[in-house]
Amino acid sequence: MNLVKALASVGGLTLASRVLGLVRDSLFARFVGAGFASDAFLIAFRLPNMFRALFAEGAFASAFIPMFNQKVADKDGPGLPAGITFAEQALAVLLPILIAMTVVLEVFAWPVTFLLSGKFNGVSHEQFAYAVQLSRITIPYLALISLVSLLGGILNSLNKFWVNAAAPILLNLTQIVAILGFHSADALVTARNQAIAVSVSGALQLLWLIWACRANGVSLRLRMPAWNPDVKRLMKLILPAAAGAGAMQINLMISTALAASLLVHGSVTYIYLADRLNQLPLGLIGIGLGTVLLPTISRQLGGGEHQAAMDTQNRGMELALLLTLPAAVALIVCGQPIAAALFGYGKFDANDVARTAEALAAFSIGLPSYILVKVLTPGFYARQDTRTPVRFAMMSMVVNLVGNLVLIVPLQHMGPPLATAIASTANVAMLYWALVKRGHFQADTRLKRRAPRLALAAVAMGAVLWFGQDLLTPYLHGTWLVRGLALAVLVSAGGMVYAMATLATGAFTRADLALLRRRRAAP
Repeated sequence: MNLVKALASVGGLTLASRVLGLVRDSLFARFVGAGFASDAFLIAFRLPNMFRALFAEGAFASAFIPMFNQKVADKDGPGLPAGITFAEQALAVLLPILIAMTVVLEVFAWPVTFLLSGKFNGVSHEQFAYAVQLSRITIPYLALISLVSLLGGILNSLNKFWVNAAAPILLNLTQIVAILGFHSADALVTARNQAIAVSVSGALQLLWLIWACRANGVSLRLRMPAWNPDVKRLMKLILPAAAGAGAMQINLMISTALAASLLVHGSVTYIYLADRLNQLPLGLIGIGLGTVLLPTISRQLGGGEHQAAMDTQNRGMELALLLTLPAAVALIVCGQPIAAALFGYGKFDANDVARTAEALAAFSIGLPSYILVKVLTPGFYARQDTRTPVRFAMMSMVVNLVGNLVLIVPLQHMGPPLATAIASTANVAMLYWALVKRGHFQADTRLKRRAPRLALAAVAMGAVLWFGQDLLTPYLHGTWLVRGLALAVLVSAGGMVYAMATLATGAFTRADLALLRRRRAAP
């Protein structure tokens, strides 16, 4: 129940951020549409977005949190002050690296943009110069969000999960204000303003985390860099963890680059918007579970509670399947009405909606595996093993690259998302196999019994939605209010059917409900 409570805290705020993100993306589709301007901004946004996933949600947290927890939990040591000293040492080394990296990327923005886009399938010199300009505007966000991840890792270790989970809300609010207050009839101007908003939001997030740390008694001082054993170990863990935690993001970057260079203008936008819809359950479930599981399992292993750590991971997998299977089925079955309701405005026409829905269906096939990666990798990181996940991540990247090359021509904008889904599934299989082989994970009786029943319940829900969605189609092209109510009815109907199906299949029992009510009522 502690896992559920923590997940609800993180997941609720992450859900709020994702919903605001959908509002932002809906406005972006309305005022910019699907074409060169939207593709140029999304390419410029891809690099800082990837670093956000690598550092804020992946590598730095995966390496830093277990080491920070060890310092704080050391019964023979000073506790939190030792953790703060370690954080200051990490900041002293990280800050110069980030400043240097920002300068280098600003100088080499042209080749970086070329690498990410393949020069957009033959645009003019002026158009490509515009895309490079957008990249230079967004690059400072990389350093800002990396500093945010350091402070967020400290707060997560202190069980202040909600503070870091709330930070991305500032990104979405800043971009929403920018597009509502500074949009133009010229899509190029609107896209440039969105790029400016990205870097502004990075500064706002950093200020928010600094304030939250000080409110919780943590104030980091700037030190001279010192390459001591703790910092060496941290850096040694970060590099492989970056590739391991960012496998999905690197796969998406490859997919985006191929789409930009080989497909018609707008394809990057279709893939991006489909990914944003796919990211909604990923943000609610996967990132929340990963954020909570890593410090929880680290503390349990640090205390010698190996069986408790295995039980935590079993319940994490159960929660992931309970929530992600219906989400995947719903996005595959109802992609068209969902995309129409959210993006079918202004410059985003019916053809754009149909292509976005197709890309969404391809992405959603891999939704369970995207989330299970977040559940399984803490089993390695909590034991300070970052090499094994990176090895498997590299293998999955090869699968993704081959899949892209094979599928992008015959399937067009559906090819890259499908290749990403296949690669992520391969990554999950390898992670699971390694944990089982080492004796670090074993599916318990409860998980083995519930998993297939949850899958059956999700399929039953999908069948009902398939035959019932046409009833709501006429209402998905009206005002914001009408569309919102239609989507709410669709989601509520799916949720009710799934809940009844879980009871009917025995995946979730009345005894579970009674236990849940008793624990909620407990003081």
